[in-house]
Amino acid sequence: MTTPPNFVEGQIPRQSLTGARLCKHADYQRAYAASRKRQSASMSWFLAPQQPAYDGAELPTSPRVGLTAGKVMGKAHERNRIKRRMREALRRHVELLPRGCDLILHPRRTVLTLDFLKLEAEIVRILQQAKVEAARMEQSSARPLPAA
Repeated sequence: MTTPPNFVEGQIPRQSLTGARLCKHADYQRAYAASRKRQSASMSWFLAPQQPAYDGAELPTSPRVGLTAGKVMGKAHERNRIKRRMREALRRHVELLPRGCDLILHPRRTVLTLDFLKLEAEIVRILQQAKVEAARMEQSSARPLPAA
């Protein structure tokens, strides 16, 4: 068995969010329409089941996450810093993303000054709640309708 070139003994292999990010505006709009807004201490979040790309296509199973930071959050360099910090916290916990769902995170301005460990803990808490919610959505969609 060969080890990856960037592997260091005792460290967790580097994970990536590549391919796990929402990129298209239409994907964001679809996720907003199919979800309910939820609140946490320093951000809002939306969780929606993924839709097939076209009729007859298989449902994607890889989870996707989107980050937004509007102009109300501050100047461009502040918004970019907020998104970089959140991406890093998400990258460290990619395995917690709920399968078959799209997750969108809306930070509040307090994320800019929040200690990184607190931000990471809050994102982990959101991911755990999202996983529970995704399992609940999957069960309710798999449950047959009662006969009338």
